[in-house]
Amino acid sequence: MGTLTPRTAYDVWAETYPAFAHNPLMRAEQAIVEPLLLRLRARRALDVGTGTGRYLPILASTGAIVIGVDRSWAMLSCVGAELARPEAGHARDGAADAKGGASSAPAVCGDAIHLPFRRGTFDLINASLMVGDVADLHAWAREMARALALGGHLVYSDFHPSWTEHGWRRTFRSADGRAHEVAFEPHTIDQHLSAIRGAGLRVEAIREPRLNADGDPSIRAFRKRWGNPPIVVIFHAIKEP
Repeated sequence: MGTLTPRTAYDVWAETYPAFAHNPLMRAEQAIVEPLLLRLRARRALDVGTGTGRYLPILASTGAIVIGVDRSWAMLSCVGAELARPEAGHARDGAADAKGGASSAPAVCGDAIHLPFRRGTFDLINASLMVGDVADLHAWAREMARALALGGHLVYSDFHPSWTEHGWRRTFRSADGRAHEVAFEPHTIDQHLSAIRGAGLRVEAIREPRLNADGDPSIRAFRKRWGNPPIVVIFHAIKEP
């Protein structure tokens, strides 16, 4: 199994990467993030690292003007097609929103460290499980803060530091059945907090969800081996006036 850089990995993965929470980790993350995004009800929302668009229909369902940004053309090219697939579940429902839904939301190819948007454009930025691709967390947080309007909200998630502690790896299978590992940048909670505060944002909340067994034998096996450590960390920060 070879280790791929994130940019290469996403181009290879795009063909089989669903636009919904397709594993227990993503479901645990979305169970926290989705209600928060719905409660915030943004007017102008940006989804950074949107991939195939998992969060676009959720943001669009609130009536927000939504833009997704990702640096992988391959992932972006799958946004509309993935949201139309029957197994997309919630995402499919969101794509049918009266305002056009996520399948018609603009998707832009761009770098999260150099967003192609003016200062203060958005009142909500969401970034799901993508800062593990970012080496300079401080530069990333400053760019998120720059794109946020005063009073705006930043909601983002990362792989929990427990991944490094236990030596876990990010893996996937491509369309040809080959297994691949994706390199990622580990960040501690303190590093996240330092980056958020260094960008002039106030930390509103931190969540560290664990896997809920719910009768899933794979999760029971995981918990038998590893216990029940947190597997994701989610931050909610605000750019105060």
